[in-house]
Amino acid sequence: MMAVMHVDAADAARHLRDQWTSLDRWLRDLGGTLDQAADRASVLDGWSLGELVSHLGQVWETLARCEPAPPGTVPLNLAEYLGTYPDRAEEITAATRAMDARLAPHRLAGVEELAAQGLARLDGLAGETAVLARRGPITPHDMVVSRLVELVVHADDLARSFPGVVAVPVVPRALDVVADELLRVVVARGGWSLEVQDPVLWVRLAAGRVPYDVDVLARALVPVHTSEAVPDLGRMLPLL
Repeated sequence: MMAVMHVDAADAARHLRDQWTSLDRWLRDLGGTLDQAADRASVLDGWSLGELVSHLGQVWETLARCEPAPPGTVPLNLAEYLGTYPDRAEEITAATRAMDARLAPHRLAGVEELAAQGLARLDGLAGETAVLARRGPITPHDMVVSRLVELVVHADDLARSFPGVVAVPVVPRALDVVADELLRVVVARGGWSLEVQDPVLWVRLAAGRVPYDVDVLARALVPVHTSEAVPDLGRMLPLL
């Protein structure tokens, strides 16, 4: 059982680097299997495995293209930023397919190049109070956390898309941080006192990777106070 924690900017950046190192190594270890499976369906409905890998490039490109926001800009918080995802699902899919078409000849190398650009931009975020990202202004801290959310969720997607591969590319500490941050979004909206009991299951529920069910939710989250119950979050989930 985990208490909800909030990572600072330096720790968020460190977890982002660690998660990418793990996922990149895992993808490299797949070797030719990755290219051979590119057109196969992933666990994400309507997305091929190649598109899922190329989407990682979008994750990094969003960070690389962040620009300083004008003075006085009021940034979105993480909950508001993530809340823009569902209404832009078709836009995200179209952009992913366009990137996949561009990266397909050397897909992983292209993603790694975009990752290098994103990591280079990461080093310059510390002195900024807000940045202009793809979906609006956001604090550098929340921008980094949003990238970590994406990498953890998609690392899990990829692992489930290659069920025969024993190794798992999700870094446990990064998973814990993402689970906590997604719970903070829920708590901010509803004010409940909850803790994460099963980080993997909670992240999958929050990201819409498993069908919502109150009994499943009760395995993922538990109330802080034993006299309370886990609320029905059916109208709130998925967050992504």
